Amino acid sequence: MSAPLLKAQPTPVVAVDDDPWFLRALVGNLEDAGYSARGFPDGDSLLAYLAQGHQVSAILLDWQMPPPDGPEVLRRLRAAGHGHRVLFLTGMNQPIYEEAGLALGALDFVDKSKSFSIILHRLRIALERKGGWIEAAARHGADDGASFIQEAAPANDGPARKDSDRLVLGPLRIEGARAYWRDSEVPLTHSEFVIVRHLAGRPGRDVSYREIYSLLRGPGFRAGAGEEGYRTNVRAIVMRLRQKFRGLDASFSALENYAGYGYRWREGEP
Repeated sequence: MSAPLLKAQPTPVVAVDDDPWFLRALVGNLEDAGYSARGFPDGDSLLAYLAQGHQVSAILLDWQMPPPDGPEVLRRLRAAGHGHRVLFLTGMNQPIYEEAGLALGALDFVDKSKSFSIILHRLRIALERKGGWIEAAARHGADDGASFIQEAAPANDGPARKDSDRLVLGPLRIEGARAYWRDSEVPLTHSEFVIVRHLAGRPGRDVSYREIYSLLRGPGFRAGAGEEGYRTNVRAIVMRLRQKFRGLDASFSALENYAGYGYRWREGEP
């Protein structure tokens, strides 16, 4: 008598999102597509689940969540040596976020407003990817992952951007999701890094408070007291990041004010 055939187990996939309605729909669609799907409302729940030894083939990770946010969750995964296939599934669809997410070691970056068929297609591409990038992700730990971004990028997702993760402007050097000033790494938070990368990528251009805040929270997002409350938030972040640069170089003056409007990154040698 021949041995009974063992039924293949569905591929385990998890999703993390603080929007309960979106998360419920996503998990349901993944299950309908034949995956073993589980949803988590925050990063801590996911990290605790993985710490218990549960096996996961891919993680669909939201970007903007209560702490720890998506980028921080990915940093912790890589620092712990995990090489999970991570896809950011988020509404933060500006290129600067995509560049930072891939530099952190994500395998893909998908706009959550896309139809589920597109999300499913990108997930399948990620699950089919083979090679050394998984081991590289674990080996690099908290590294920015710049050495394996190109290998990890989905093969059929358009032309690769050349040097998209590198910028050099005078003493400032940006590589992946890290910034260096006169060859010393500046300990920036993600929000601070986004501001520096955006301003330095447009040297000499005046960038408004509103444009900067929209980069961090999305177009039209309101915060603080009154219609102009976001200005206070931007000023506070810029003040902190200036202090970090001046902690490395007391003469730092590359980040200039445009009174009543916003900021600019100075052109040429500061």
